[in-house]
Amino acid sequence: MTSNIRPKSRLAVAAGSAGLLLLLAACSGETASVGSSGDSGGDSKSVSFAMVDGWDEAVATTYLWKELLESRGYKVDVQSLDIASTFTAVANGQVDVYTDAWLPATHQAYWDRYGDKLEKISTWYDTAENNLSVPTYLKDVNTIEDLKNKQAEFGNRIVGIEAGGGLMKLTRTSVMPAYGLKNYELVEGSTAAMLSELESSIKKKKPVVVTLWKPHWAFTKYPIKALRDPKGAFGKPDKAEAITSKEFAKNNPDLVKWMKNFKLTTDQLGNLELMIQEKGKGKEQEAAKEWIAKNKSLVDSWMK
Repeated sequence: MTSNIRPKSRLAVAAGSAGLLLLLAACSGETASVGSSGDSGGDSKSVSFAMVDGWDEAVATTYLWKELLESRGYKVDVQSLDIASTFTAVANGQVDVYTDAWLPATHQAYWDRYGDKLEKISTWYDTAENNLSVPTYLKDVNTIEDLKNKQAEFGNRIVGIEAGGGLMKLTRTSVMPAYGLKNYELVEGSTAAMLSELESSIKKKKPVVVTLWKPHWAFTKYPIKALRDPKGAFGKPDKAEAITSKEFAKNNPDLVKWMKNFKLTTDQLGNLELMIQEKGKGKEQEAAKEWIAKNKSLVDSWMK
């Protein structure tokens, strides 16, 4: 949640995307990050969120906060970016908030580069785990070790997500070497394509192994299991953090205070994600609004 592109190339892409944000902002006559220019006496009433499409907890938490803030008079803009461009844009103040930084491991490379400009304003989930997953009908595959020498059964493929995701880097550089999976290809693509292949394979009862993470609604919807990692190649669980620039955090104390109170359990997040899935594309905020109504006491505890 990496690619054959070298780090310098990835950074160039990120810088280019960030530059495009500035250009679009200049053409529209608006700043890309109005919130970061507020004075220290109180929050600006405009805020922008970066979001990586297809990363369900990012989508869910972004639209949850969009609804919460708009109901309190904020103007909220959501920018769809890849993960490299997200860290660049937030660090440079071009976008205000990103709700789905997985630290310290998954997004370590980006934090190492930009962390001195960033501030963690919320640890809203503290046992986020990367994994490889297979359908439960594969009874003889229960650990990552069990994949060794079964590459023909899986078409020599591990179905991955976006190339720039930290999950992909961990899988390629740590997990596959640790378990001797050199005869597998880690297939780059998108989260949506991975989930589509997972669903298609399950319907046909075919073997498939995918890169996934917990929490994720797929574990509720599909008969799948996360493979145990006895060598600890994925590392310890991450924390899901909301991050912003240090300047924005200083200038928006109310919003920061609310987000510091923000916490979700696995069940709460899973229910929100499933409601968004059931509503369908384009109705994410509508689903978030319904979830808020059903969880009013929880939400009220954040917004004290």
